[in-house]
Amino acid sequence: MNVVQQPPRPLPPELIARFKAIVGDKYAVTDPYEIAPYLVEDRGLFSGTAPLVLRPGSTAEVSAICKLATETRTALVPQGGNTGLVGAQVPHGEVVLSLRRLDKIREIDPQSNTMTAEAGVILANAQQAAAEVDRLYPLSLGSEGSCTVGGNLSSNAGGIAAVAYGVARDLVLGLEVVLADGQIMHGLSKLKKDNTGYNLRNLFIGAEGTLGIITAATLKLFPKPRTVETAFAGMATPADALKLLEIAQTSAANNLTSFELLPQIGIDFCVKHGPSIRAPLSGRHGWYVLMEISSLRDDARETLEAILADGMEKGIVEDAVIAANLDQQAAFWKLREVMSPAQKPEGGSIKHDVSVPVAAVPQFLAEADAAVVKLIPGSRPFAFGHLGDGNIHYNISQPLGADTEGFMARYHEVNDIVHGIVLSHGGSISAEHGIGVLKRDELPHVKDPVSMSIMRALKKQFDPLNILNPGKVL
Repeated sequence: MNVVQQPPRPLPPELIARFKAIVGDKYAVTDPYEIAPYLVEDRGLFSGTAPLVLRPGSTAEVSAICKLATETRTALVPQGGNTGLVGAQVPHGEVVLSLRRLDKIREIDPQSNTMTAEAGVILANAQQAAAEVDRLYPLSLGSEGSCTVGGNLSSNAGGIAAVAYGVARDLVLGLEVVLADGQIMHGLSKLKKDNTGYNLRNLFIGAEGTLGIITAATLKLFPKPRTVETAFAGMATPADALKLLEIAQTSAANNLTSFELLPQIGIDFCVKHGPSIRAPLSGRHGWYVLMEISSLRDDARETLEAILADGMEKGIVEDAVIAANLDQQAAFWKLREVMSPAQKPEGGSIKHDVSVPVAAVPQFLAEADAAVVKLIPGSRPFAFGHLGDGNIHYNISQPLGADTEGFMARYHEVNDIVHGIVLSHGGSISAEHGIGVLKRDELPHVKDPVSMSIMRALKKQFDPLNILNPGKVL
């Protein structure tokens, strides 16, 4: 079954009134000016239309909305913090179902190391709530001040700590989900061991709101580290960075909580365009690693110093600095956070969110750089990301002085080349951003046909009327 985007249709006034009755007039938005922020994502790549935005305040209201939507065949687009990068949260004539008012942390259980949070809880608030009971919720993203728990799970977000803690899927024990027909799946379990049949929660994590609407989740917490130390190291090649990763994992094991790869061109762009950004090292190096060690004991700095000393002795690390205080630590991470927006003033940027086996990252980068520059002479490869888990944001900035529109018109050519190299290494064309609209049409060409058939069957089973985020993923 091919899921086709349904053409938008105006909602009859009497239907709008019925939806309003569920959430109350205050939380049913019809004014075009107030609807506008829900219609475009942060990068401006996707924009849409919607006749109505509903802002329910409870799971019961979400259920009632879905029941009415099924009765009237009204399509819905669930939306959290609207920070997605593949267009999954952007409506195209459908009703927007904003979950931001579902913002309660229902329970924190330090003894069980769990937190039950509603879908609209801001990620930074979830992190803070865990910290207040001396626990850690380790999911960490650049958008954590505005993205939501529900959005994180719907897109199976990754982030900077995946090397140690895994991605969003790995941090969930249970889910509460509203199905298309309004039924509620009550699955907020705290159990780490539960072999009573199929693991249904994983169907909804990463499904981008196409199978059901996540309204709450039981999240895993961890002991809060006593010491966190951060280093910035320069080296010649990605292969050297991979060698340093091996040293770090051998020495620190799970205490290695971040290992980010950054290029010299990225440092240049950040210093040139970022607000108050300074290069951490005085010299220039081909590549850099931003590494963090977290420990329950007071040995994080000792471990980090030993890793860097080993790297220098083996000729891997050319120079390095360990953050002397929290301000310097924050400055290192600020540089990483502005790595993507710093490309914007340089003109057009063709972006990819890909993953390959960790050991294949250096070869992938070498092959992709050569192929892209051959296709568009003067183009500037700008690859950075989570080397610890093989997730690279492989971006290409336009040649200096080039026509931006002409460069961006070659998006599909570049895309085909980069993704072809990714697949040749057994990689994925979407590591942590999802499929949405951006990669929907490409998915059948890279996914196993049997897997695609199963996905379509699941969509038909869970959403037979195709009212949940139609036209996304499939």
